[in-house]
This record gives sequence, C-alpha cells and structure tokens, in this order.
Amino acid sequence: MIDAAALLEKVRKEKPLIHHITNWVTIYDCANVVRMVGALPVMAHAVEESSEMQGISNALVLNIGTLTPKLVESMIEAAKKANELRHPVVFDAVGVGATALRTDKAFQILDSVQVDIVKGNSSEIAKLAGADVFTKGVEATEVKENVALLAAKIAKERKNVVVVTGEHDVVASADKSYLIKNGHALLGRFVGTGCLAASVLGCFAAVERDAGKASTAALSCFGIAAELAAQKEKEPAAFKQQLFDALYSLDADTVKKMQKIEEFK
Repeated sequence: MIDAAALLEKVRKEKPLIHHITNWVTIYDCANVVRMVGALPVMAHAVEESSEMQGISNALVLNIGTLTPKLVESMIEAAKKANELRHPVVFDAVGVGATALRTDKAFQILDSVQVDIVKGNSSEIAKLAGADVFTKGVEATEVKENVALLAAKIAKERKNVVVVTGEHDVVASADKSYLIKNGHALLGRFVGTGCLAASVLGCFAAVERDAGKASTAALSCFGIAAELAAQKEKEPAAFKQQLFDALYSLDADTVKKMQKIEEFK
C-alpha cells in the first residue's frame, strides 16, 4: 500500500528545490503549486545556466507546452546534469502528436537523457508508444488501444515510469501499475491542470526514489485537493483558486481517509 500522506509530509519537511524548464502559459501557476505542496520552485530556462541551476536543485521538470528548439537544448543540458547527480527528471509531453516538431523533439529528449517519469494524456502517451493517433492542440483525442498497456510498453522499453492523466490516472512501470481514482471533472475546465500535476510529480519524486510510488502519491494528493476544492466552489475560476488553498491545507489524516489507489498488473 502506498502511503501518500507520509510522502506529502516528507515533501513539506525536506522542502526540495524543483527546477522547471516549462510552459510559459502556466509557469506562474506551476511555481505556486510547488509552494502550496511545500516544496520550492525555480524557473531557469536559459541554456547558459540550466545545467548549473540543476546542480543545486533536487528534481527537474520539463514541459514542452511552449516549445522552441533552443528550449529543448536547455532541457537536455539540464537533464544531463540531473542524470549525473541522480536527480529525478519528469517530462510532460504536452501536445505530442499535434505537430511533427513537437513529436520529434519529444523523442529527442527521451533518446538523449534518462527520463524517470514521462507524463501525458491518453493520445500523447499513445503517440510516444508508436500508435497512430492525433492530438488536438494540447487536448487528448480518442485512443482505440489500451492506454495502460501502451504506457507499460514505454515504461519497459525506457526503464522508467509512465503517467497517463485522465478521468482516472494511470501510473505504469514495467512490472506494476496503479490506478488513481482521486480527482474531479472541474480539473478539465481550466488551462494548465496537467502542468500543475507535472510540478507536483516533481515535488514527490524529489523525496522518493521509487518513481512509481512517488507518482501515485503525488496524483492522489493532487486529486484529493481537487475533490475538496469542488466541495466549496462549482465554477472553474473559483475552483482553481480553491485548489491551491486545498493543497496548502491538505493534512495527512485527510489523505489517508480519501486516497483511492488500486494496484494492477
């Protein structure tokens, strides 16, 4: 059984520094969600400093939502430093399958460095697994194949953990997978939910070497906060604000009572 509450408390105790090279659309919210969880954010995009900044950080979050080739160069330099120091690397494959550039650069990152956690929606992960799918901008489209199996395929080939976000989140490794049933439909009503989740993944991975356990605990806590926020606010903008407050106020007892995690093979 994964103790998500214990890992949340560990994040708050250790206050890891999470280096982001991320999406300009959501960068402010990503910084804030890291603070709400209890960690510390830093956003250093320039290739001239990305490796150095990673040297003093505890984890690296890469997000190609606002992709440029120069940004990918910086991502790879930072990730090489993270690999050298054994810092966890989270890669959010935003929009993979929408354009050739986006898909090609995603594979360039994955082929150049070791990524510990690959995150995406169903069509993004299916594309990375080699399925014939199309991503509508950054939104998921229908995938006919079993996405959990596709995620496990990537995890086995690349020796990492693959996260598929959706109505229920899937965390897949080569030998074990988890289904996380925490969350709320309002998470899909404003821009940037996936980016926030990737930042939370980075926080938990920074304090737990088992990427599967870290990812599962992170998504459960994030989903529980969404459920709590939805109890107070029913409109997207107000819900978003309440989500940050719910994460900040989230306590171990609540997590233990509300976490909905199932293991499957």
